[in-house]
Amino acid sequence: MARRAFADFGNALYTGEKSINFVGRRKTWYMISAVLILIALVGPLLRGGLTLGIEFTGGSQFQIHVAEGERDQSLALEAVDEVLPGSAPRVSLVGQTDIRVQTEQLEDTQSRALHEALAEAYGVSSEEVTASYIGALWGKDITRQALIALVVFILFAALVMAIYFRTWKMSLAALIALFHDLIITAGIYGISGFEVTPAAVIGFLTILGYSLYDTVVVFDKIRENTAPGELNDRRTFSEAVNLAVNQTRVRSINTSVVALLPVGSILFIGAFVLGAGTLRDIALALFIGILVGAYSTIFIAAPVYAQLRQGEPEIKKQEARVLRAREREEGGSQSADDARADAAVEA
Repeated sequence: MARRAFADFGNALYTGEKSINFVGRRKTWYMISAVLILIALVGPLLRGGLTLGIEFTGGSQFQIHVAEGERDQSLALEAVDEVLPGSAPRVSLVGQTDIRVQTEQLEDTQSRALHEALAEAYGVSSEEVTASYIGALWGKDITRQALIALVVFILFAALVMAIYFRTWKMSLAALIALFHDLIITAGIYGISGFEVTPAAVIGFLTILGYSLYDTVVVFDKIRENTAPGELNDRRTFSEAVNLAVNQTRVRSINTSVVALLPVGSILFIGAFVLGAGTLRDIALALFIGILVGAYSTIFIAAPVYAQLRQGEPEIKKQEARVLRAREREEGGSQSADDARADAAVEA
């Protein structure tokens, strides 16, 4: 029954029988997004900025293999404080039997001392404790490569969309929605205190692709509805854009739900069952990004595109023709009603 009702609702949206005024209420959506972006920018600053993983900052890392159920993180904190007073290590659980300890980059003597202290604290042999370090230069190189990948992706996406849709305004609207998604997703990471790791960056790049896919689907329908043969005196340009958004809503909802279900499963299994940090980081970025991307396609990309086109002379002329035609129809309808009323009085 619910499935039938949803299908009927989708058909009503597609035909225009029912319509949600996404474009006409754009100021409301802009205000909501502005508040979200402000929170995403200010929130992490109040917490001291993004929590970058050791791959970006450099440092030393120790991983202790212990028996299942014997992973008291306080033992690692005490061992670090004993060897490195005043240090602020990051201690996390990895899988079902390991503990990971990350510190600032240590000298060889400090690394050996902490290695022995951790083995003693957990009552394991030194072979069960592995140590590694990532230099600051390597971390800077990873950061640079991540930024290059982001810039190349954005430039390439802008170029392809401008060529495909044959207008830079669609490309600009899509990029505005893209930055909207990126800022809010990164802000949620910063506010929640999750580490930004290379896996998270991969997730960020992936959600940008997903967001663009959803936007392209809507923009393709917008292009179809606003083509010279389709745009007539029945609808203004903004109304035609709004109809396209309504016509693709059911498809976007279905796509988002289908994408969120497996990503949510990976997030749950990676974070709570396996304790796999890489799975958690990628899945978390995807989960947040898919939600934000579904919002931005409807409430940001399409309204921004309609606003960018409204000032064009041809669009203004077409809108004026539509309004004049509606006035004539209303006038004709009113005259017919008056004539019927007069006839009734005479009778």
